[in-house]
Amino acid sequence: MSSGLPIHVIGRGDGVAPQPGPDPSRRAVLVRRVRLLVTFTIAYNLIEAAVAIAAGAVAGSAALLGFGLDSLIEVTSAIVVAWQFAGREPEAREKVALRIIALSFFGLAAVVSYDAVTSLITGHMADHSGLGIGIAALSLLVMPAVSWIQRRSGNELGSHSAVADSKQTLLCTYMSAALLVGLLANSAWGWWWADSVAALVIAALAVGEGINAWCGEVCCTPASALSGHDGCDEGCACC
Repeated sequence: MSSGLPIHVIGRGDGVAPQPGPDPSRRAVLVRRVRLLVTFTIAYNLIEAAVAIAAGAVAGSAALLGFGLDSLIEVTSAIVVAWQFAGREPEAREKVALRIIALSFFGLAAVVSYDAVTSLITGHMADHSGLGIGIAALSLLVMPAVSWIQRRSGNELGSHSAVADSKQTLLCTYMSAALLVGLLANSAWGWWWADSVAALVIAALAVGEGINAWCGEVCCTPASALSGHDGCDEGCACC
């Protein structure tokens, strides 16, 4: 017997089981939470970018400079989600938001790949950077928590763009881990190539996430959460 409640599914490959949509009060809480999360992400990544780029310039580290530029790309994704939820009808902006997030993934992959290949070709060995190690370690602690909360909220709200943004935040965690390992290996053992190899793997993951965001299902949108509609149009396979 049908409960009469809307069903929300985030799309292919997320492993999210159908669940009742949130009630209006819960919906309002989730929207506020997403807005706060993306605001925090913007502020944190701007600070992270400034610190990483400055530390990279001092140490001559292509990995740190790339990490700083990656943080600026993270800000782009967060701003897109903030823009979407600032409107009266976030569902109307869903497809555009997904496209911009996808392009930011591709941009991230290009920046990381360029820095990694350049470092490998030139054999450049960066100086020790305590500040760089510190910011990488801090991001490794902060970003997984932010990604987890935003992904849960996006899944419950039925927002593809919030979930896609949480994946990009998680990708920042992988980048932080690779940077931290690379900086430590470089400082301790002189393994100048370690972070470049890890960065190329992360770049490949970024391309995959960009493709997923670009091709994401858009029929189950925040419309179902904000208007009470189940989000499933005729011919839509997302529900």
